[in-house]
Amino acid sequence: MTKEQPMHRSYGVKVYVLTRREDEPDMCTAEKLVRRGIAIRITRISEIPSCSIVLNPFATTYLKPSDRGFVSKCGIVALDVSWKKGVEMLKSVRRGQQRILPILVAANPVNYGKPFKLSTAEAIAAALYIVGFKDLAVELLNNFKWGGHFIAINRDKLEMYSTVMEDEDVESVQARLFGLSEDTLRGRRLIDLLHQLATSGHQ
Repeated sequence: MTKEQPMHRSYGVKVYVLTRREDEPDMCTAEKLVRRGIAIRITRISEIPSCSIVLNPFATTYLKPSDRGFVSKCGIVALDVSWKKGVEMLKSVRRGQQRILPILVAANPVNYGKPFKLSTAEAIAAALYIVGFKDLAVELLNNFKWGGHFIAINRDKLEMYSTVMEDEDVESVQARLFGLSEDTLRGRRLIDLLHQLATSGHQ
């Protein structure tokens, strides 16, 4: 398998990483996925397949099991850009089917135990799991010493997210899982709060 080939072509699942190589290669999970032939590197927004699922923390729709068809047909795209330089780019991406992941807890060494601060590999694995490619999610994470911990600490959440079909239900599940009351949300949708956290937490 060459480094430009997608993971498990026979499964019909392609994984793309849009990367500008702005992070340290040895610390970047996206670079490791590309080196191991698990992900295909793309460098321009125009290279994103139009019917692919694009994981974007500023999307206005949650990833849900019903997105499996898009993933099967055109794959998953992770946007691996520097938060210091790339926030405006993330907000402006329109190509592909934009989706935000529901809240999960990081297991990577940099942000272990922190909600909503997943590495690129964790985000891709979570997306695969939620849309029903659970074995592929586990196999992808096996490339990292800490990978198994991600599934272990998020299994209940992933299982619940993989059963809900509407954005409103995803919001309700997250609020219940993380003890978010109406007072905490102050009348806002949870997805709006996630957008705010994505901006304020990565300056």
